[in-house]
Amino acid sequence: MKSAVETLNPTRVRLTVEVPFEELKPSLDAAYKKINQQVSVPGFRRGKIPARIIDQRFGRGAVLEEAVNEALPKFYTDAVNEGEINVLGQPDIDITEFNDGEQLKFTAEVDVRPAIELPAYDGIEVTVDPVEVTDADVDESIDQLRERFASVNTVERAAADGDVVVLDLEAQVDGEVLEDGVAKGVTYTIGSGQLLDGIDEAVTGLEAGGSATFSSELKGGSAAGKTAEVKVDITAVQAKELPELDDDFAQLASEFDTIEELRADSRKRLERTKKYDQATQAQEKVLEALLELVDVPLPEKLLEDEINTRKHNLEHHQLGQMGLDLDGYLKIQEKSREEFDAEVEEQAKKGIKTQFVLDELVAKEQLSVNQEELTEHLMRRAAGSGMSPDQFAQAVVEGGQVPMLVGEVARGKALATVVESAKVVDTNGVEIDLDEDDEDETGETGETVRADSEGTGPAAEEKAGETVQDKAEDAEGKADEA
Repeated sequence: MKSAVETLNPTRVRLTVEVPFEELKPSLDAAYKKINQQVSVPGFRRGKIPARIIDQRFGRGAVLEEAVNEALPKFYTDAVNEGEINVLGQPDIDITEFNDGEQLKFTAEVDVRPAIELPAYDGIEVTVDPVEVTDADVDESIDQLRERFASVNTVERAAADGDVVVLDLEAQVDGEVLEDGVAKGVTYTIGSGQLLDGIDEAVTGLEAGGSATFSSELKGGSAAGKTAEVKVDITAVQAKELPELDDDFAQLASEFDTIEELRADSRKRLERTKKYDQATQAQEKVLEALLELVDVPLPEKLLEDEINTRKHNLEHHQLGQMGLDLDGYLKIQEKSREEFDAEVEEQAKKGIKTQFVLDELVAKEQLSVNQEELTEHLMRRAAGSGMSPDQFAQAVVEGGQVPMLVGEVARGKALATVVESAKVVDTNGVEIDLDEDDEDETGETGETVRADSEGTGPAAEEKAGETVQDKAEDAEGKADEA
């Protein structure tokens, strides 16, 4: 076999392959054997039909076609390996020359990973928010805790902001009551904003037994995006009673003996959360800065597939679970179809570019993934999936997705390398030291990468030669979460 490679553009090549007829013999033998098992000829047992009889009955052309179809993948793979080509996705193959007894000649056009020239990244500098916890932040945290331990008592008065009301709802669109528009015994806190737009104004001032009607645009269900006339009947008004902010409350709500100890612990927790947010922000900004330094040509077919995959996942998985279609979603988001398409395309471009650049860094820095790192990452992914670690691990192995997880961890380590060499300062001018403890606390530097690199979603990762599924929707989730 002989092969030659022609570069069509930075992301696509054409292979020209010539195969002597004698190298097709194993595939011809396999073709005769396969046909032998599929057909019946009077006077011959199945599987024992001579080749000349098969040629006479079914035509030599059928055998040759079967043989070529069986042989093409192997010859294509051999040509890819011979040319040391890093292919993406499936090739477009065209048989240009083939006759019985003569050489087989075919071409294969396929997308390839572009050559990427990595810049010096040790000069990257980004600015992040400072870690500042105020007394007001602590007060808010304690108040939220008090809300969890609040008691409610039925009162004989009109409902006011902050009260809990028990109510029945009935929604109509165009005069018809919706099948999924009736709810009984709903508990709602006035002012929480967790139900329908307009309900706070409708129920405020009503006593038990009172009714009101208001208009509201439905956010989900069978009539999502439509305006409904909603009737609300109040069956009870309850007033919240918050526990006193004293040592007794501290002992009730925590392991601490005094309110001062509880406040101190709340402050520490808020500081840890803000450090996490700061580290995540630093990772995202460093990644953005790195991507701006690199010119990455994107394969057209890969980009098209990634865009289609993202749209499909949104329409048929995420929106479907919320009872929305795309038109309803766009209406809620106040976006036109053109704006949505442009946004998805931009996200897809960023996701693919992120993966290419970080994969190049993995190769340049010769980063590897050990079993402990892979196991820790698997545990995190399992927690996010709602599955047990054993169930998630089994699904990963059965789905052939171990290479996907390895790639995620490796890209995370690549980003960590860049972050470690970057200068990170907060808006107060204080230089931030993102040491290993910070990274561990934030959950793993690579998690941010998955979102937009796995944001490179299933299409891009699978096309990039990895056995991958999506989930990335966290690089929308964080960069796959950098």
